[in-house]
Amino acid sequence: MSTENKENKDIELEEKASEVENPETTAEASENQESAEAQESSEAKDEEKTAEAPKEPSLEEQIEELKKQALYKQAEFENFRKRTLKEKADLILAGGEKTITAILPVLDDFERAMADQSDDPAAIKEGMKLIFQKFQKTLESLGVKKIETDGVDFNVDYHEAIAQVPGMGEDKVGKVIDCVQTGYTLNDKVIRFAKVAVGQ
Repeated sequence: MSTENKENKDIELEEKASEVENPETTAEASENQESAEAQESSEAKDEEKTAEAPKEPSLEEQIEELKKQALYKQAEFENFRKRTLKEKADLILAGGEKTITAILPVLDDFERAMADQSDDPAAIKEGMKLIFQKFQKTLESLGVKKIETDGVDFNVDYHEAIAQVPGMGEDKVGKVIDCVQTGYTLNDKVIRFAKVAVGQ
């Protein structure tokens, strides 16, 4: 055996002997190595999370996004307003069309009555009465109703007093004595007050 090989073996034996003599040092070195590896692994994971996490938008980007949303909402509201106005106009036109269509048959009756050459006053009066009744029914079908005034209490919600009549007796005080102009309601809303004389 050569001298060099012998020296190498002696060094290895000494290292083993030192490991056997100082097991604590060896364990500490092993623990330190494991701790360093764990720390490196944790740092690598943190770096991966940082790389994966979405980038927070800057204040300028947030402001721009809010501006876009505000403009969109404003345009949407403007479109809604225009559409609503158009629908209202269409409803008004449709309502007017419905009213005129309902009244046209009454106009036809008036034309026929005017074209009639009869000289009989009773027949003419009867014809006018029939046309008047038809016209009333047509108005009722459209929601127009006459405000009652015969012998009812004066009501400011429906009547407009244009005169007070004294000396009609205690039972006539506050009552409608006479109707000068008929009032009407449309779908229970007063469109013209009845002008009346009231007992005093």
